[in-house]
Amino acid sequence: MRGRTPFRQRQEEPYKINEKIRSREVRVVGDFVEGGNAVMQTSEAVKLAQANDLDLVEISPSADPPVCKIIDYAKFKYEQKKKQKEIKANAAKTVLKEIRFGPNTDDHDFNFKLKHAINFLKEGAKVKAYVHFVGRTIVFKERGEMLLLKFAQALEEYGAVEQMPKMEGKRMFLFLAPKASKK
Repeated sequence: MRGRTPFRQRQEEPYKINEKIRSREVRVVGDFVEGGNAVMQTSEAVKLAQANDLDLVEISPSADPPVCKIIDYAKFKYEQKKKQKEIKANAAKTVLKEIRFGPNTDDHDFNFKLKHAINFLKEGAKVKAYVHFVGRTIVFKERGEMLLLKFAQALEEYGAVEQMPKMEGKRMFLFLAPKASKK
């Protein structure tokens, strides 16, 4: 067995087409049926599809009777693949940007970091702002919380607070998500 590639099973078609549809009656929807949809014998529907050089594709097998559509199956599969790729591409675009503050951050630094956060939110990235308490600065927890709340208030126009300031170890976090763009 060494050196051989393992046997790969052939992937089964996700939809039943033409003669592979086993039910006696089907509901055919689409442009080829009078009124947009009609219940007919499966053999009749297959003949109608073949007369138009197309395929009868079972779209919803769980319905009673199963719903079928007369379409070009190869084109339909291509469109489905394209939709799946698009969904996958859109899902992978969530980016998290971090902005770090100290409890004694002055106004100039605050405004500088605020501008960066605005740009991140405009680009569609989430922002994780945190105050890092080093050594004895841990006694300034209220100052850190006030700083994060001021930051969230300044970004109200661009993003929505996902999580209010929360202390974890030596850091206090605040999460912001971009607001949905108005189209």
